[in-house]
Amino acid sequence: MSHRRTRLAAVAAIAALTLTGCTTPAASTSTPSPEASPDAGLEEVFTPVLGSVLAEPEAYPATDGLVHIAYELVLSNVLSQDVTLDVVRVTDGEDTLLELGGDALAPWVRIYGGDAGSLVMGPGQRALVWLDVTVPSMDEIPETIVHEVQISPETTIEPVVTSPMTETIAPTAVSSTEPIVISPPLRGEGWFDGNSCCGVTPHRAAINPINGALHAPERYAIDYAQLNADGQIFDGPRDELESYAYYSADIHAVADGPIVAMVWDLPEQTPGANPTGLSVAEYGGNHIVQDIGGGHYAFYAHLQPDNPLGVEIGQELQAGDVIARLGNTGNTDEPHLHFHVMDSPLPLASNGRPFVFESFELEGIVPEDGIDACASEPEPCDVETAEAGAREAVGPLSGDVMTYR
Repeated sequence: MSHRRTRLAAVAAIAALTLTGCTTPAASTSTPSPEASPDAGLEEVFTPVLGSVLAEPEAYPATDGLVHIAYELVLSNVLSQDVTLDVVRVTDGEDTLLELGGDALAPWVRIYGGDAGSLVMGPGQRALVWLDVTVPSMDEIPETIVHEVQISPETTIEPVVTSPMTETIAPTAVSSTEPIVISPPLRGEGWFDGNSCCGVTPHRAAINPINGALHAPERYAIDYAQLNADGQIFDGPRDELESYAYYSADIHAVADGPIVAMVWDLPEQTPGANPTGLSVAEYGGNHIVQDIGGGHYAFYAHLQPDNPLGVEIGQELQAGDVIARLGNTGNTDEPHLHFHVMDSPLPLASNGRPFVFESFELEGIVPEDGIDACASEPEPCDVETAEAGAREAVGPLSGDVMTYR
C-alpha cells in the first residue's frame, strides 16, 4: 500500500501535475485485514477533475409530460495545467440518461473566472455545469446517478494522465421525495411563465455565493407576466406602469401556513430599465416569505409597496387568501410576480425546491426565440397551442401560458 502511494506522489511531483504535492506516509507496523478496511476491493483511479453536486437532485414533473431532474454539478481542476471539458455524461450506473459535448455542452457550463462559453478550466479553476436529466415518469426516476466526464489535459503524462481521459465521479442519490403540491399564486387567463425551469435561464443561472457557500434558490422560480387580449405583455410606453394591464393583480397564498418574513418599504422601479445600486437584501423588492410546511417556504417577490392588504408576520394564511398586489420593486425591469419555493426562509441563502400545481389549463407555449421580442416590444407573443390542455400535479416550464382558476 505505501509503495503505490509513493509512486503516485513521485509522478505528481516530477510532472507538476497537481497544485499540492503528496507526502509518503510512514511505514505501517501491521497490515490490516481486508475485513477491517472499508476500501478493500476498491480500485484507486487518478481523477484530476473532482466533482460534487450542489444539492441532492429532486424530481419535477412538468407540462411537457416528462419528469425533469434539474441540478448542478460542481467540477474542480486540481492540475497545474489547463483541462478542456469535452463531454459530460449522466448515467444510472448502466444506461446513459444525458450526454452533452462540445457546442452542445458550452451553454450549460460556467468556468469561474473564465470567459463565457469556454470549456477550458485553468489550473485550480472550478466549473459549474447545469444539468437537466429527463425520464418518462416518476416510476422511472433512478435511485442513483453517476457522472462520466471526458477531459483533455493540455499535457499528457502516461499512463496516469492521458488526453482524452474519462473519469467516473460524483455518484449521487436522487431524492425519492415527491414535489409539494400547491395552489397557483394568481388567478385568470394568460399568465405567462417568462423564466423558469429547466434550461439555463437567468433564474437557474443565479447561483449565489451567500454566507460562504453556493446556493441555488431560483432553480424552479417563475417570473409571471400576463398577456392581454391581444397577446401583449404591455401596450403603451414601456417605461410606464400603466402600460401593463396586470399591474396590481391580486397575489394569492399558495398553501396554508404563517408569514415568517416580509418587506414593504421599497419603491416601484421604472419599467424598461435594469435597476442599479441595490443591496443584496433589496433584490427581491417588497416580498413575503410563508412557511408552507415540511421544510418548504414560499417566496412572493416584487410586490407593491406599503402592505396594501395589511398582512402581518405570524399571520396564519389559508390557501387562496389574497395577500398582496403585483408590483415592480427590487431587481426588476417590468411588473411581474417572482415566485419560488425554497428550503429555508432566506430568499438567497437557500436551495430551490420543486413544486407542482393542483390543476390549471395550459393555453400554449411561447417559443424560446420569441420570448425576448414580446417582452421588450408591444408586440403580441407568438403562442403555439399544439400542446394546450388541462394539467394536474405538474409544474410549468419557461414559455408556458396558463389559466389559473
